[in-house]
Amino acid sequence: MFSLVPTGPVTRHIVRYAQIVLGALLTSLGYNLFLIPAHLLTGGISGIAIVIYYLTGLPVGAQNFVYNLPILYLAYRVFGRHYAFDTIFGTVVLSVLLDLTHFVVDWNVCANIVLNSVFGGVLTGIGFGMVFRVNANTGGLDVVGAVVKKYYAIDMGTVIFVLNFLIVAGSAFVCTLEEMLFTFISIYVIAELTNRVAAGLNREKSIVIISGEAEKICNDIMENVHRGVTYLDGRGGLTKEPRGILFAVVSLTQVGRVKTIVRHHDPQAFMIVSDTSEVTGKGFTLECESYADAKRKWEEQKARHRAASD
Repeated sequence: MFSLVPTGPVTRHIVRYAQIVLGALLTSLGYNLFLIPAHLLTGGISGIAIVIYYLTGLPVGAQNFVYNLPILYLAYRVFGRHYAFDTIFGTVVLSVLLDLTHFVVDWNVCANIVLNSVFGGVLTGIGFGMVFRVNANTGGLDVVGAVVKKYYAIDMGTVIFVLNFLIVAGSAFVCTLEEMLFTFISIYVIAELTNRVAAGLNREKSIVIISGEAEKICNDIMENVHRGVTYLDGRGGLTKEPRGILFAVVSLTQVGRVKTIVRHHDPQAFMIVSDTSEVTGKGFTLECESYADAKRKWEEQKARHRAASD
């Protein structure tokens, strides 16, 4: 399978930050093409900025940056400069692009509030997911949630959900009931797409095969499906007889071929087929943040935690 794995640390950094910029651009277009023209709300710091924009006309991007300043300082103090740099980069890029693309609000590409809520959620969710996929963020409540989790052991998702709910509920006075209902639809779509893109859209299938003819099945899969197979030795819990266990990851279109091979060699074989959101390794997926960069962040956070404990 063709692989888009960047080679060299410089190339990896370029690809990573280009993905952050592209993600921020899609998020900005989701806001300005669909959500704002439909007078819909959203969560997070940008949601507060949108509410103020509806009331005063102040630019959303500039507001987003100003409101994030204390959060950026918090990111630096708690997590260190490496984490803070990624947060600052994501926040600045999103804030700038929100204002640079604001002119598309006047295009009124869609007059249907249902379509606006769905397509706005899709674009915004894909954008955020691309940013999160490379272990970056755009500031806002993600940093607040991470800080609360660090010091109070409260689940980050729960913290962000509660804060988003309070922001949207407190902003209800600027929307009609219909707009509020479609706001919740767009928030759901954003969350769903963010999770899917961040986890990976390459829905490969992982297959576990338990059979007395495992060796024949293994050779047939490698020869005719052209996929690597891991062979494990096992035994039945009841009969104590030896059983071969095979593990392989294949594409959706290759599952049928694997089933045919298994049925041919052993109709009584036990086979499990599961969804796999992401597979890392040669031939599968794009490399994200380098281990060296991630480790520097971890070490800096550990040092700050030790210093705070002393």
